[in-house]
Amino acid sequence: MHYIKAGESIQEALDRLPDDGSRAVVVLAPGVYTGQVVISRPNTELKGDDPEHTVLDCALAAREILPDGEKRGTFRTATCRIAADHVTLRGLTVRNSSGPSQNAGQAIALYVDGDAFLCEDCSLVSFQDTLFTAPLPPKEIEKNGFVGPGQFTPRTPQKHVYRHCRISGDVDFIFGGAAAWFEACDIVSTDGRADKGHPYVGYCTAASTPEGQPFGYVFHDCRFINGGVPTASVYLGRPWREYARTVFMNCSLGNHIHPAAFHDWDKPAFHEHGYYAISNCTFEGKTGPWMQDVHALTDQEAAEYTMEAFLAAPLKAAPETPA
Repeated sequence: MHYIKAGESIQEALDRLPDDGSRAVVVLAPGVYTGQVVISRPNTELKGDDPEHTVLDCALAAREILPDGEKRGTFRTATCRIAADHVTLRGLTVRNSSGPSQNAGQAIALYVDGDAFLCEDCSLVSFQDTLFTAPLPPKEIEKNGFVGPGQFTPRTPQKHVYRHCRISGDVDFIFGGAAAWFEACDIVSTDGRADKGHPYVGYCTAASTPEGQPFGYVFHDCRFINGGVPTASVYLGRPWREYARTVFMNCSLGNHIHPAAFHDWDKPAFHEHGYYAISNCTFEGKTGPWMQDVHALTDQEAAEYTMEAFLAAPLKAAPETPA
């Protein structure tokens, strides 16, 4: 194991790890560590004492104007960025403290671009775009919308597992193209309004699952918790791209979830290509029909959604390179 030295930053500790591919565990003493952290070394674990006492914090926001006059943009805001395979985070909080999304815009806490990623017993905190699960979609909708470290990299398929984590935010706060399994996590919708008189609408997920990828997001035994938002004001998901796949199994859905549960983000193609499914969920606010095309898993279909099946499933074979 490797320990943070007195006065040493996390990045300094990571940078002095041996570059030999061996497994390394960096242990953090309790405290608040400020500044961006990038883990670009595979087979690395960052381990805290517990999420309450070990905190990675930064306050970078998409709407911030940089010295060159350009906005920082979403993908340069991450407090912690994973840029390697077989990385683990355990027992810590990753927080973007830039403030309400109504003012700051997008503000990523954790940016994960690496296969076989594990996040266990962690808390991820921001408002809009808290957790980004790479890869990015192949093409931008808005010019320069992907400015940042992954803008021109291949769109490499990858799997992530989030276990016993607490993830909080307001708009699209879990988003991206990875196949990601969320096990026994608390998904907490918070109020990112600076002006409480402004209408509130939240979205827990915004998947951009690549075409042909068998798994997108799977939430199993998770609790969707009202963190102080209006009743029936939050959608479980909307599709960032039309092939989005998101499945909810054995989950508890609070009264803040909108009765329709999902939104199509005005993408007619999603109804042809995308996939939202629910199985055995309790829904405190359920009073009407699901959004069109939401699939109720049969017992046989639900039995196919296991952690073992998820880990064994092939990913899309050929990485896509952005145009």
